[in-house]
Amino acid sequence: MNKWIVALAVAPALAAASAAIAPKTFVRDVAHSQINFVAESQLVDAHGTFDSWDATIMFDAEKVEASSVVISIDAKSINTRIAQRDGHLKSNDFFAADSFPTITFKSTIINKLAEDRVNITGDLTIRGKTKTITIPSRLTQVNAERNIWRVKGNTVINRNDFGVSYQPAVNKINPEIQIQFDIAFSEKK
Repeated sequence: MNKWIVALAVAPALAAASAAIAPKTFVRDVAHSQINFVAESQLVDAHGTFDSWDATIMFDAEKVEASSVVISIDAKSINTRIAQRDGHLKSNDFFAADSFPTITFKSTIINKLAEDRVNITGDLTIRGKTKTITIPSRLTQVNAERNIWRVKGNTVINRNDFGVSYQPAVNKINPEIQIQFDIAFSEKK
């Protein structure tokens, strides 16, 4: 048989098989997901969160390496529980939220390290500056029947790398910022 005829006959079956194992769309559980940070300073550490953000999650439990995540954060939704500080953080001294309203993270590689351990590598963009970071994370299935998962991780970034380099004369701020995320997600119905 002609090899082209065989290729044409097999192609639909291969396409169907790859579609069957492609990552599926998952959605985050808003009530059980958060992104937090800690900025250390001389007087008191600033603990904060972002109140408005979304995640686009493509997930394959059988082949985690084929999965991906894109997180979009509204920079103006920063919340440290002190309105004056939040206003300053939104200003040009820090996030310049009027000029750069969105902080994004787009995964490029997900490496499975162990049964419940992954490294999520991707591009973090703050104030229009993009740096590649790797976030050691824990991935666990919370409910098999409802296909609910949880991923949590933390890392440290240098805020100066992203142009967030304001330094007050009093209450010096450490350039290293701790970032923590905890996301529950399930298959989109």
